[in-house]
Amino acid sequence: MKYKIIDKVTSDVMLEIYGKNLSELFENAAEALFSIICEVKKVKPLKAKKIILKESDLENLMFSWLQQLIARVDIDEMFFSKFKIEKITEKSLIATIYGETITPEKGKTVVKSVTNYNFKVEKANKGYRATVVFDI
Repeated sequence: MKYKIIDKVTSDVMLEIYGKNLSELFENAAEALFSIICEVKKVKPLKAKKIILKESDLENLMFSWLQQLIARVDIDEMFFSKFKIEKITEKSLIATIYGETITPEKGKTVVKSVTNYNFKVEKANKGYRATVVFDI
């Protein structure tokens, strides 16, 4: 399992995201986010964008990663469907994300931001787990 929706109310969506390692956790978190924003399976990986982030710790890195992805929808006017973490530590990452220009028929829900509510990233029995709430 990559992720599951824990709770969905009118203004928020809470997810629990899993990964065997940090790369997989961050890639799955991106896929989970875009499963809310758009029809991921219909979005073609036509254009690539590079993301480089540095933060003070792992939780802040995840928070920044997700916020950056939300911002990229507006900045690049694109939906994304493929996420490749090229290099990651607990304080930095280099990634390439792939997608295509936004089309209304592929859109689903506008995600405004990541919230601090119940936000956590932790080592689990088999890899890593993150709990994230998105404001929609």
